[in-house]
Amino acid sequence: MWVGIEATTLLTAFLICVRTTPGSLEAMWKYLLMCSVGVALAFTGTLLFAASANKTGLTGTEQLLWSCLAASATGLDTSLLKAGFIFMVIGYGTKAGLAPMHNWLPDAHSQAPSPVSAIFSGFLLNAALYCILRCLPIVETATGGEGWAREILVAAGLISILTAAVFVVVQNNLKRMLAYSSLEHIGIIALGAGIGGAGAFAAMYHLVSHSIAKSMAFLSAGRLIDIYGTNDMRRIRGSLRCSPVWGAGLLTSLLVLVGTAPFAIFFTEFMTLRAAFDAGAYAVGAAFLAGVTIVFIGVLRKAIPMAWGTPDRTAATSGTNVTEVILVALPLLCLLMLGLWMPPFLRQALHSAAAVIGGAR
Repeated sequence: MWVGIEATTLLTAFLICVRTTPGSLEAMWKYLLMCSVGVALAFTGTLLFAASANKTGLTGTEQLLWSCLAASATGLDTSLLKAGFIFMVIGYGTKAGLAPMHNWLPDAHSQAPSPVSAIFSGFLLNAALYCILRCLPIVETATGGEGWAREILVAAGLISILTAAVFVVVQNNLKRMLAYSSLEHIGIIALGAGIGGAGAFAAMYHLVSHSIAKSMAFLSAGRLIDIYGTNDMRRIRGSLRCSPVWGAGLLTSLLVLVGTAPFAIFFTEFMTLRAAFDAGAYAVGAAFLAGVTIVFIGVLRKAIPMAWGTPDRTAATSGTNVTEVILVALPLLCLLMLGLWMPPFLRQALHSAAAVIGGAR
């Protein structure tokens, strides 16, 4: 896992500055430096995990295999394991964009080409968070299920959601707003996984839904930025009139991301909230509800004028072609299907994934 995350850091850094500007170069170096330090901390955590298995009979590469560590979890040194998990949360959390290690995220998303931003939010952030989630059951089993590791994830998730709520409402740059939305959703996934039980299933469900919706949002935003010649949301007005396809794509994806029914994210957020209350974590549930409500209001305050406002006289008008309609319609249909009906094979896959991180089958 560590090798793969390190490789993505090195291979994707240069994609941020495809358009060479002072801002994109600064964003690239910030991403490269912060994520490299984060991955180095994650490597330290990996070594501590391996060291915790010294007295279990595991040898050589067996101490680095997740399956071997999971099978021998009850014999691991819990002090080293806890230290390793903290390093992993900070290290991989930096690459995943968890607050307060998220500083590279808004700059990288706002400066990178929109397809690159879609890859970052839709896939790379999830991959880094996955590394943390894979280690969660090992720590929980080794510590007797005391919930120590889960509390860390719950705290990281809440901090991320509330940080995103603060910054989303003051953004005027469209892609920076989407970046803070990614911070919110990564926080929701971490929160659900930390709560466990039904929350773990909600986290896996949310991960899939967010990947599709955020990719669609960045691609639509990128096309509208090209049409309007600006990423300032105050100057992007009447997108449904100037570019019906991409305007509808952005509006719909934003509605999905803020959790409107009947799309999947509405149900995953509701499941996460219910899991928190069922676990007796009423303060956590209240903070989560406050955070997503602020984001809901903040995003819609920007989305409604962008969709139905009076267009600037200088705004170009974009025609409609079949390819663009397909590019917007397919993800939208997938998101609608995930909200109204989930294929049995996907439901089983998500339940299996949730069971790995401590969710109920």
